[in-house]
Amino acid sequence: MSDLAHRDLSRRTMLKGGLMALATGPLLAACGVNTSGSGGEGSVNFLSTQFSPVEERQKYEATLKKFAGDIQVAYNPVDTGVFNTTLKSQLAAGKVEIGIAAGLHSDLIPFASQFEDLSSLTRDLSSAGYSDDLLELAKLGTDSPRYIPWIQATYVVAVNKKALEWLPSGADVNNLTYENFLAWAQAAKAANGGRPVFGIPAGPKGLHHRFYQGFLLPSFTGGQITTFRNADAVTAWTYMRDLWATMNPASANYDFMQEPLGNGEVLVAWDHVARLINAVQDKPDDWLMVPAPSGPKGKGYLLVVGGMAVPQGSPEKDKAFELIKALSKPEAQIETLKSNAFFPVVKADIGSDLPGGIALEAKAVKAQQEAPDAILALPPVGLGDKDPQVSQLFKNCFQEICLNNADVKATLDRQGAELASIMDTLNVPCWAPDPDADQCRVA
Repeated sequence: MSDLAHRDLSRRTMLKGGLMALATGPLLAACGVNTSGSGGEGSVNFLSTQFSPVEERQKYEATLKKFAGDIQVAYNPVDTGVFNTTLKSQLAAGKVEIGIAAGLHSDLIPFASQFEDLSSLTRDLSSAGYSDDLLELAKLGTDSPRYIPWIQATYVVAVNKKALEWLPSGADVNNLTYENFLAWAQAAKAANGGRPVFGIPAGPKGLHHRFYQGFLLPSFTGGQITTFRNADAVTAWTYMRDLWATMNPASANYDFMQEPLGNGEVLVAWDHVARLINAVQDKPDDWLMVPAPSGPKGKGYLLVVGGMAVPQGSPEKDKAFELIKALSKPEAQIETLKSNAFFPVVKADIGSDLPGGIALEAKAVKAQQEAPDAILALPPVGLGDKDPQVSQLFKNCFQEICLNNADVKATLDRQGAELASIMDTLNVPCWAPDPDADQCRVA
C-alpha cells in the first residue's frame, strides 16, 4: 500500500460510522488468566499506552483474567514516552522482552517496520468482521498488517439534566452549535449566582489538548496543524477564551471529569467516554450524553483507534498470537466496552443489557459520527517522541490565552512558529482533517 493511499485513508474514510456499526454475530467461549505487572518466565509482557489509571488498569486486568485462558500476562500500562523509549531500546539492543505492544494508531506508526507481519493472524481472524478501513490502517503504511485492531473510542459531552433548564430557547441539546453551547454556559453561570457549572479536563493529566486538536480547531478551521495559526484559528481561540470564562475555574485542576460531575461541582462537561462513565453509571436516568457542538466548518470530532502489535524478536510469540485472538473475540470486546467504555472493533451483538451509562454513550457516539456535518479528526500521527511536545503547544495556547489573557494572534504566531519548526523537522504527511499533503506544514 502506498504512503499516499495510507494517508488518504487515514484522513477521510477511516471508520465513518464505525464505532456503532456492530452487527449480530455468534459469541464464543473463553477462559481466564492471572496478571502481574512484573511478569515471569513464559508470560506475555503486554506493554500498553492505554488503561493506565489505577481503576482502568484493574478493570482491564479483570478482562484479561477472564479471557486469556492459561496464558500468563504481565499488563504494563505506561505513558507514550515510556512506551517509545522502552520499545526503541529493546529493539535496538536486540533483546526484546515485550510480547505485545498495544497502543493508539499514532503510537504504533513509528515502529511499523519493526513489528511482525501479522498476515497469518489476520487470516485467522478473517471472520471477526473488521472493517476494510481498519484493516488498511493496521498496515501502518506497509504492505502487510502490523497490528490487529483492538479498541476504539471518542469524546462526548455529559449533561446533568438539571442543566437543561438553562438551555437557550430553540437549541437542541443533541445538535448544539458552539454558539448555543456558550450561551448555555453563560445562562447557567448567571442562574447560579455567578458560579459556573460547565467544565473541561484541563488538569495536569487531563485530555483537554484533544479538545483543541479534534473538536475546536476542526470545527472552526477545518484543520488541526495546517490551520493552527490562521484567521479562523484566532476566531476559535477567542471563542475558547469566552467559553473558559463560563467554566468552573477548578477545571484547571481536573484530570477526569467524572469526578466533578459525580459530586455536583460540574453539571456539563466534555471528556473521553472512558473518563465520563463513572459519573453516570449509577443514576443514568439523571443524565444525557450528547454529541460535541458544531462550528462554522462542521462538527469536528476525534476518533481514537488502538491496536495490538508484536515486536520482531518478541519472546513467547505463539502465546502473544493466542492472546490477541482471545482479546479479539466478540465477548472479550463487549467486556471491554462494559468495563472500560471502549467500543468493539469486531462484529458483536452487544444486546440490550448494556449498563445504562454505556447505553447513553453509545447513543451519543452514533449521533456524533452520523451527523451530516461531521468532520473526522485523528490524534497526531507519526510524531514519535515529539508527540508530547506538540500536544504541549496546544496546552500552551490554552494557558496563555485562557488563563493569562494573552493576545490571541500573538500567542498563535509564537506557538505556531514552534509547531512549524517541529513539523518541518519531522517531514510527515498530514492526517485528518488537514488537507492532503506529502509534508504537513503550518501555514
